[in-house]
Amino acid sequence: MTRKRVYTDYLQDIAHYAEKAEQFVAGLDFEHFAANEEKTLAVTHALQIIGEAASHLPASLKQRYPDVSWVDIVGMRNLIVHGYYLVDLEVVWKTVQIDLPPLREVVAKMQRDLEQSDTDA
Repeated sequence: MTRKRVYTDYLQDIAHYAEKAEQFVAGLDFEHFAANEEKTLAVTHALQIIGEAASHLPASLKQRYPDVSWVDIVGMRNLIVHGYYLVDLEVVWKTVQIDLPPLREVVAKMQRDLEQSDTDA
């Protein structure tokens, strides 16, 4: 029997798949990324998981970290899932290059803050 997932599991998913997406494009330029279907599918799937995981975080937690555009993260997931034919690989590329590194930092801070609040309780 599988245990019920909690929001810390979703934070771990975000951190893990953000790191994976960055690894998938390491050493590539945009042209090589866009020409490699395996890479584009792997990265878009990682972004889909990140968005799905973000949608499961409680609003009260997300509100404590307003610098993260949670709506855009979930919106990217929705576009990939429901509007896959509209996905712009340049946007995907920029998301991985520009948005994921700071997201990983914030998620790491969230995890530290939650661990600290658990030890304070």
